[in-house]
Amino acid sequence: MMQPSGRPVIKEGLFCTFTGIMNTALHSPFEVNITDLAHWSDRPLVQHFFEIVQVMEGAGTRELNRNKIPYAQGHIFLYTPLDCRGFNSAEPTRICSIRFSEVFLGQHRTAAEKERIFQWLKQLEHIFYYHNRFEAIQITHKGDCGMIKSLIGNLLEEYSRQDAWYEENVQHLVTLILNIITRNITATAEQLLPQATATREPLISRMLQHIRQHIQEPEQLRIDHLAGVFNLSANYVSEYFRKFTGESVQQYITQYKLKMVAQRLTYSKLTLGQIADELGFTDESHLSRQFRKYQGVSPAAFRKATAKYPTAN
Repeated sequence: MMQPSGRPVIKEGLFCTFTGIMNTALHSPFEVNITDLAHWSDRPLVQHFFEIVQVMEGAGTRELNRNKIPYAQGHIFLYTPLDCRGFNSAEPTRICSIRFSEVFLGQHRTAAEKERIFQWLKQLEHIFYYHNRFEAIQITHKGDCGMIKSLIGNLLEEYSRQDAWYEENVQHLVTLILNIITRNITATAEQLLPQATATREPLISRMLQHIRQHIQEPEQLRIDHLAGVFNLSANYVSEYFRKFTGESVQQYITQYKLKMVAQRLTYSKLTLGQIADELGFTDESHLSRQFRKYQGVSPAAFRKATAKYPTAN
């Protein structure tokens, strides 16, 4: 929510009244919220933003895409856009949440603002890729727990008072919080898998590489499997993929398979049935329909025109 001045508004109150509709979206690049969960009664909601949550007090269970996970005071956890999220408080609970919306990348007021938001989203992508969202973040660096608590306290103070230069101060505080979370998650990832942080390839590049590497393994290409591999919600996998490629995951998989079909028709003596079986098509008929749809000719005609080896097929 924005004030007439264009400044974000801090909200404080019951979580169930704050998110009173089934799907909600942010109306500013980020918002800071203090939420009382003592009277939580709504069913879990689908939200359209990244969210970092710190439990200020209380205990209970939180719900993430139908999974129930315990929470306690001091826990920090994460959500991605289109995650279905909810809470069931066993003790009166109060949380602080920092919410980010990637739609504002195209609605920046200045070049500096665009760069800042872009860097935030890069950090968020790194955090969400390396962290298991079904667990609380492990803050392992000595003193970082106290530092995060202090930074969030300062953030809330600045955000509430909105004195001169508050926006710049809030932006720096958010960046510091993300930096501390990132270094702790990176440290944990390096302990578990030393090679994990050796690459800084964009997430979409890693998705495309995974699909190409496992193109012959249908189970590895399922949306729910991709969601688990890349630590995103199943809904957001599809949205994210389309945003960066202009097509759905299934369209990309089909077209990539058909490129492989074309290569085999041209450079191998494999029969159409063998190719269909290798690449996971239901049968020759299914392959032929798909090939004609995208290539405009039948596999037989394509092979006749391009084959490098004589074949009876």
